[in-house]
Amino acid sequence: KIGRVGEAGRGLLGLATMATFQFNSFFKTLIGKEIAVELKNDVALTGTLHSVDQYLNIKLTDVQVVDADRFPQLSAMKNCFIRGSVIRYVQIPAAEVDTELLQDAARQQTKDGPSSSSTTSAPATATASA
Repeated sequence: KIGRVGEAGRGLLGLATMATFQFNSFFKTLIGKEIAVELKNDVALTGTLHSVDQYLNIKLTDVQVVDADRFPQLSAMKNCFIRGSVIRYVQIPAAEVDTELLQDAARQQTKDGPSSSSTTSAPATATASA
């Protein structure tokens, strides 16, 4: 099963620089893994994570459109670059979520205090279903 990792528009991209760095580092550990990305325009794609940058832009290979009947124009797409600001959700395999790593990062951020962060919006959450 797949777990959700925050909503980009209100969580991941709205977080402070340190938190964004932590998510960037987390996503880099998923390179080569199959993920699903839901965009704000309701397009859902699955593919292999090829790269992610500091803006949480994502490059996928071996892309498949989840609802190919609704978006037939995308069916020929094999690789894509997705701008981080248009991502609604990123879904990852539950087995790939290292909850201890995420908790340690959250503890470190809490320990560093609010002075180490800038303006934040709604917090991003990392959940995984078994």
